[in-house]
Amino acid sequence: MRILSIGGSGFVSGTLVKRALEQGHHVQVVTRGQRPLKEGVQGITADRKDRGGFEEAIRQQEGYWDLVVDCIGYDPDDATQDVTCFKDRAKQIVFISTDFVFDPAHRVFPQPEETEHYATEGYGAKKRACEQVLASADLGDTHWTVVRPCHIYGPSSKLGCLPHHGRDDEIINRIRGGKTLRLVGGGYFLQQPILARDLCDLILSCAGNTETYERIFCAAGPDIIESRTYYDEIARCLGVNPSPIEEVDVQAHLSEHPGAAPFTCHRVYSLDRLAASGAKAPSTSFSVGIQEHVESMI
Repeated sequence: MRILSIGGSGFVSGTLVKRALEQGHHVQVVTRGQRPLKEGVQGITADRKDRGGFEEAIRQQEGYWDLVVDCIGYDPDDATQDVTCFKDRAKQIVFISTDFVFDPAHRVFPQPEETEHYATEGYGAKKRACEQVLASADLGDTHWTVVRPCHIYGPSSKLGCLPHHGRDDEIINRIRGGKTLRLVGGGYFLQQPILARDLCDLILSCAGNTETYERIFCAAGPDIIESRTYYDEIARCLGVNPSPIEEVDVQAHLSEHPGAAPFTCHRVYSLDRLAASGAKAPSTSFSVGIQEHVESMI
């Protein structure tokens, strides 16, 4: 397949490019050219915030893409740009959204794709607006698919899933040293971390699959764990005892950090629609995936 990734040197986008190359696809990426690209990748240098420059860079490319993956779309204008640039120039657009689109105060368990309660502000609200742009657009013969991953982990990312130790640069040293971890709610919130490689394999498996056209999918790993288990598993990988945990009061934390609400809730999802589509469902157990992640860092 001929694949174009918008973003190609970040955590998820870099993993996507790697998996696409390993599967033998022809890969192009749109980046600002500030980081080196993997061997075998054709780069298109453009800044998507320079709307005119981005559109011109895409216009100059020849041919037709089987799959365009937007790894860095955050604003509705980004989704509008996808429509403008790739209508009838790609068979399918996959937009990477987020589970933050769900209002954390009105979740059900497991959470399906449809809800009457979406986020109304912040990052999640913007991602939901992007979804709506694609769903309402005239894309001609081009199809769209949206995936909503929850916490993504894996090599080339920082470790940590919950305040005060989310994406914590020092988490390995803290756990090795037996230092106390301060976790909101004591780390008892449930979640389904997804390994980046599994997420990317899922995205690539959507290509040409008519059961994924004009559909939104929750994207989560196979294991439901307590957030504190995430840190206990890091300790296991390091061969040390789990760190003691100090509980941080949820309401006190939210009063100081209201934007943290999407982290301070259970994040458990229904994968029934994904399974029924025939796309490649995430299958790497958390214990195996976190071992790979930790080993990549040490």
